[in-house]
Amino acid sequence: MGASSLIVLIIAAIAFSGIAILISKFVLKASTNKQKGEPYECGIPTKGKTWVQLNVGYYLFALIFLIFDVELVFLYPWAVVAKSMGWIALIEIVVFFFILFMGLLYAHKKGALKWQ
Repeated sequence: MGASSLIVLIIAAIAFSGIAILISKFVLKASTNKQKGEPYECGIPTKGKTWVQLNVGYYLFALIFLIFDVELVFLYPWAVVAKSMGWIALIEIVVFFFILFMGLLYAHKKGALKWQ
């Protein structure tokens, strides 16, 4: 298993998604109406402006959560090889947590963790 497996996986992903899109284009009847342009197709007519701007703080909060959530995924491979690597693995994870903690302190200092 090497580069050829990755190439086969990429080709299969592109082929399956392309085939699904082509089948949907040929099988489904395209319909256009005013309701399809609405933000939500719930059946209730909208009142006033439908474009509402949200506070950027919500996006910052979500991005910070995703960053730390994805970084924690890296703990699993570390835990698998930690015993075989010894002290080097411990030093690396301490440095990793220090960098994460500094990022958290920076976000807190900038006020990105305030909900409102």
